[in-house]
Amino acid sequence: MNTYEQGQVLLINKPLHWTSFDVVRKIRNSIGIKKVGHAGTLDPLATGLLIICTGKFTKKINEYMAREKEYSGSFTLGATTPTYDLESEPGNFKSIENLSYEEIKNTNQKFTGEILQIPPAHSAIKLEGKRVYQLARKGAEVKLEPRKILVKEFEVGEIRLPTVDFRIVCSTGTYIRSLANDFGEALGCGAYLSSLCRTRIGEFKLEDALSIEEFENSLKTRN
Repeated sequence: MNTYEQGQVLLINKPLHWTSFDVVRKIRNSIGIKKVGHAGTLDPLATGLLIICTGKFTKKINEYMAREKEYSGSFTLGATTPTYDLESEPGNFKSIENLSYEEIKNTNQKFTGEILQIPPAHSAIKLEGKRVYQLARKGAEVKLEPRKILVKEFEVGEIRLPTVDFRIVCSTGTYIRSLANDFGEALGCGAYLSSLCRTRIGEFKLEDALSIEEFENSLKTRN
């Protein structure tokens, strides 16, 4: 039994446009074992920390998924998208000329602490046995119940209108896309998530993660 079958936790910096399963499949093929999984999906347009568990450590996936997450990224104000991010085209454009920096800076307070959040209709949540994004793509009306989440920290960073940078520390199950949409709604101008990077899961940090190329090179030095 090799070390990967015995169980390892790999920290990978997910590339832009890759699905989380693309990373799993790549690592599965690279190390030659089937038992590989990830602890917490990142959308294709997000980058950052992905925890990959191999072999016997796949039993720890739920434990890692439950840990606190940290993200940084940007919202774009003045429009919305059906998916709440750039997976779909922006529309419903509104003026942001009358927005003050102070108003933008203070809106985060409405979304800090324990809050109720409605997940995006374009998400992998199951409703009546089907993924809701499949229903949403067909034009069906999707009604999801609000879920209780904890936003421990929500910092508004640099404001370069229409873009607003942020840093968020939150509980598992938080949709940053929904926060972007709700943030824009609170300002009355709309917003969508335009970039996202996961920087931490529990004690695991992005700075300790390897790119796919670095991981593959580390395998070559082993052989």
